Amino acid sequence: MLSLLALVVIVVAAVAYATVQLVTALNRASHARTICHLQALFAPALLAIDRDPQQLITWYPLAQASRRLFPEACAALDAATGRTFPFTQAQVQDAHARWTASWLAWERSHDGEYALKASALQEELTRAAEVTTPLGRARVAALEREKLERYQDRYQEYIRSAKALQALIE
Repeated sequence: MLSLLALVVIVVAAVAYATVQLVTALNRASHARTICHLQALFAPALLAIDRDPQQLITWYPLAQASRRLFPEACAALDAATGRTFPFTQAQVQDAHARWTASWLAWERSHDGEYALKASALQEELTRAAEVTTPLGRARVAALEREKLERYQDRYQEYIRSAKALQALIE
């Protein structure tokens, strides 16, 4: 009877050990899958942000939520990459700087484009002797309005995105 009891204890211990090993293996596999899914999710984001800094406004909150939901997987990715996965503060700051530089380049281009349009219009009106006519003044005013409207639209977009990117830095 004692040997039967010992045999039952051995079998139960073996089953318990096998169960623990199986659960451990399943947890490791699940952890590895989570890491792979996170990498697959954020790989396109890194490319998108390189192309368009505004993309970070969408991707960053998703990354933060992923870090909260899967802290162990993100910690493993941080350790493997030697940086915060998927976005570092340096990348956020760089995106903000590139967005600002893009705005400044657009602003210079916009000014140049409309200076050229204004010169061409002025020359056309001078040749046609319409500079001081109501039609001539209306055309100049329309060009100025067009310039201002384009500027204001783009400026609103710039400010909205710049503030959102700045908020990610803070």
